[in-house]
Amino acid sequence: MSTAATSLDLEKRFPGVTPRDSADCPAFNVPTADIVRVLTALRDDFGYDMLVDIAGIDWGESASPRFAVAYHVLSTEKAAYVRLVAPCSGDAEPSIPSVAGVYPAADWHEREAYDMFGIRFEGHPDLRRILMWEGYPYHPLRKDFPLAGIETDLPDDEVAGETGVRVKPAPMAGGPFVAPQAGHMTSREPRARDESWNEKSEKPAD
Repeated sequence: MSTAATSLDLEKRFPGVTPRDSADCPAFNVPTADIVRVLTALRDDFGYDMLVDIAGIDWGESASPRFAVAYHVLSTEKAAYVRLVAPCSGDAEPSIPSVAGVYPAADWHEREAYDMFGIRFEGHPDLRRILMWEGYPYHPLRKDFPLAGIETDLPDDEVAGETGVRVKPAPMAGGPFVAPQAGHMTSREPRARDESWNEKSEKPAD
């Protein structure tokens, strides 16, 4: 199926769907209210049988809507991808319908976007954090989250580890991160310019 045919049919069925600039695959802007129906049509009528990825987007505090969600679906028969981008409702508490009922693989993808961006997926069967611990007060991939992290109380001794440090910047402090430009890849792992927080954590108690 050609890009033009896919575009024409989606726009006929869903008047709010518009083409989106893309250098690699057909891409469309989809209204929030239509995202479940559009993905269902792509799965059932166009053969896009696999959800590959869901990614949260933070356009920045000056944008409205500030948050959006990008979906990548694949037709395993045609080896063809489609990208959809839908805006979230609300800037302070962004939300969008869950598509876990269309593609079960959306379950963990949506939990990650909720954890990292604070995007609520309405109708998700079990929306809770998947990387950070429950009760963690921030969303680390938002643009207003500092690169160096924020000192946060760790929930218990098990998480704190052998050092017993109960307060750490999280996720990882010390950015910006830099990597040597010469040498083999194995020796070019990025390191924080400022690792003083790590030195303090590892310093034995007197």
